[in-house]
This record gives sequence, C-alpha cells and structure tokens, in this order.
Amino acid sequence: MPTSSAEGRDQQAHLRLTGVTAGYGTAPVIEDVSLTVALGEVATVIGPNGAGKSTLLKTVLGILRPSSGEITLAGGRITGLPANQVIRRGIGYVPQVKDVFEPLTVKENLEIGGYTLPQREVASRIEEVMDRYPALAAMRSRPAGYLSGGERKLLAMGRVLMRRPSLLVLDEPTAGLAPQLAHELLTRHVSELAGRGVAILLVEQHAHEALAISDWAYVMAGGQVRLSDAAADLAQRPDLGDIFLGLAVNPAASPESP
Repeated sequence: MPTSSAEGRDQQAHLRLTGVTAGYGTAPVIEDVSLTVALGEVATVIGPNGAGKSTLLKTVLGILRPSSGEITLAGGRITGLPANQVIRRGIGYVPQVKDVFEPLTVKENLEIGGYTLPQREVASRIEEVMDRYPALAAMRSRPAGYLSGGERKLLAMGRVLMRRPSLLVLDEPTAGLAPQLAHELLTRHVSELAGRGVAILLVEQHAHEALAISDWAYVMAGGQVRLSDAAADLAQRPDLGDIFLGLAVNPAASPESP
C-alpha cells in the first residue's frame, strides 16, 4: 500500500516530475512542477480551468517537451522522449474526448490497443479485458460509436489496459457521464486498478468524488502546484471550494493553450 506521508511517497515514486516547466513556443504554461505517483496509488490533480492540468498531462506523455526539469518512470529518465516511446515504457492514456475509434467494433478497438504485443498474446489479452469489464463482452461486435458514454469509457480504459501499463493517466474520465456512472467509474473501476498495483495519475473536475478514491492530491493554479496533501486531509478542509477554484492558493491563472 502507498504511504500517506510526503517523505514516504517520494521514496516510493514510480512517476516523478522534478521542477518541470513546459508550454507552447516560448511561453511557459506550467512552471517548476514537481509531483510523484507511486504504484498502487491514485494521485489526483485538481484546479480551475486554465490551471495547466492538460499541459501537465501532455508533458508527462511526451506530447510536449519540457524546457526544463526532469521526468522519470520506474527510475528511468523519460524527459523529452517522443510520445510513442513514452507509451512503450509502460504508460496508458485515456483522453477526455476521442477516446475510442467509433467505426470499429469493441473487439477491434481492443486489438488496436494491443498492436505492440506479439500476435499470439492479443486474443488472450482481449479475453482478460472482457473478464474485467463483462459489459464489453456482450457487445464485442458492436461498433464503438453505438456505445453509451459509460460503455465508451470502459472500452477506452480496456484498450490501454491491453498492454498492462504500470501507470495509467486519466484526463477527466467522468466528463459527460451521468452522476451514477461517474461515481461507479471512480469508486469501482479506477480504485480496482490501483488495488491491482497500477499507478494512476488522475485529472478530474469532480473534486470531492476524486478525492474520495485518491491517496494524494495536488492543487494547480496559475501553472504551478500550489498545494499537495493527503487526499483525505484535503477533502476535510472547509475552504476546498476556494482551493479548487484557485482562490485559496493563488488567484492567478494562465491559459493552457495559445
């Protein structure tokens, strides 16, 4: 189990960002960002729109190259590697939108998720994913474009799990979902993956729900991490609403894209 102390988390870090600055062109969007995520831990990043959360994820994934700082995964340096190499190091990514290939069937989406695997392993991995998400097994021949919002998100997660990533990056996975589906996704599926030892970096607008299933939380505002604390402690703060909006940590905010 991940530790709840900052010092213990630093020693257990699977993903580590140290003093990372990145942006678009010469304009930094995130500055001097440091954070860690341990195996078996859910680390949530919350903050207002424009805080730099999307830029942070793009930098971790290798979509953006940091201008300074270092990123390591399992002790190996991944700073500046292109996205395809970062993904091959063991990172799975579920984007907020365009998370499935709509014309393709459920099974075909999963096959794409396993494109780097030896061909002999693909079929068994598909069955493994469908055992984890039985709803997908019943619609394996259905085009993804006909799935509900919740079914699409499960398929998107199943696709990245084909490669058994050690780190799963989730960008607002509950966006557009009905409250009950959003609650189930976080409390059941995300928590279950962490329980299996996967490190999870979660960006989520539903702060209370995200903190309830998280071990650690980071609050971003104005492109910087303004506060980090155990998720349970942060959830108890009476000024959580102001913290989420950036008012209690820093009133300034910067755009996440040009």
